[in-house]
Amino acid sequence: MTTHGGKTARGGKRTGAAFPEVKVPEVRLPPLRPHDGAELEPEGDYDGLAFTDAGFAGQSGIGARFLDCGLYRCALDETELVAARFTDCVLDGVRGVGTDLSKAGLRDVEILDARLGGTQLHGAALERVVVRGGKIDYLNLRGAALKDVTFEGVVLSEADFGGARLERVVFRDCTLRRADFTGARMTDVDLRTVAQLDIARGVGHLAGAVISPSQLLDLAPAFAAQIGVRVESSPVEG
Repeated sequence: MTTHGGKTARGGKRTGAAFPEVKVPEVRLPPLRPHDGAELEPEGDYDGLAFTDAGFAGQSGIGARFLDCGLYRCALDETELVAARFTDCVLDGVRGVGTDLSKAGLRDVEILDARLGGTQLHGAALERVVVRGGKIDYLNLRGAALKDVTFEGVVLSEADFGGARLERVVFRDCTLRRADFTGARMTDVDLRTVAQLDIARGVGHLAGAVISPSQLLDLAPAFAAQIGVRVESSPVEG
């Protein structure tokens, strides 16, 4: 929950006895000024603003910088935020299809109850980011760098982590449907409490991740296929 005052980042709870802590943001926004309703501007500077129920569909904020901002229930359909920077920000209830955040930088950011589809975050850098609740379809994180990122209680359908670097990333009580980890590089990635772990591609690139025994059983056919092992019932002797 967002509160007012200074801002700090503290370590999150341990997900296992010897598992490294994932640092999580505690965004404490100062008193915010309401945004004046103007359209986003490329290379715009936005500091200490509250964007509430704003409609940014089709607008361009390429290279914009957001510091100590709150975006509440904003529409981001086809919004261009390529290479934008979000620092100490909260995005709460944002929604949209085709939001372009490729090569963006998110640091100390909370994304809460988002409803997004086809969001482009390829080549982006995420550090100390929490994505909590909501549903995100076709999230493109190809080639992105994720460090100290927590996905909590969110439904991710057909998320693409191809070629991404994941360091200290935890998926807590999430649903992962048809995920693609092809070419991903992982260090201390915790998948143990994923409610539904469905990996469409890239099961052979889970080195550096930790899974539960039950998940291992569920993924056994995929692991077997990865190394060319056929799994068949023994023939019934006559």
